[in-house]
Amino acid sequence: MKNPVGPVLRHGDEVDQIIAALEDDNPDTEIEVIDRGAYIRIQAEDRLELTEATLQEYLGADYRIRSLEVAMSSFAGRVRTGSDHIVWESGNAARHAAETKGATA
Repeated sequence: MKNPVGPVLRHGDEVDQIIAALEDDNPDTEIEVIDRGAYIRIQAEDRLELTEATLQEYLGADYRIRSLEVAMSSFAGRVRTGSDHIVWESGNAARHAAETKGATA
């Protein structure tokens, strides 16, 4: 996989639900889950997004995207966060998004 991006999660009760939420938020993206024993690496090529709304479907209405920081020990790629989402992306994807945004502004 070229340009892998995504979270590295500590093992815990919420990992399976977080993976399911990532799969729902990225339906056309091949997501690779690598269990390293002490942690789980979740990655996709160039871009991976996770929304609070989808996490809440799996973990309950009280779950907040910022709670993911407790489970996430690291990540690959660049990360952009918002009040209701998080995006991991490669440098190439980030540049493309910035160029596209600039062209439409």
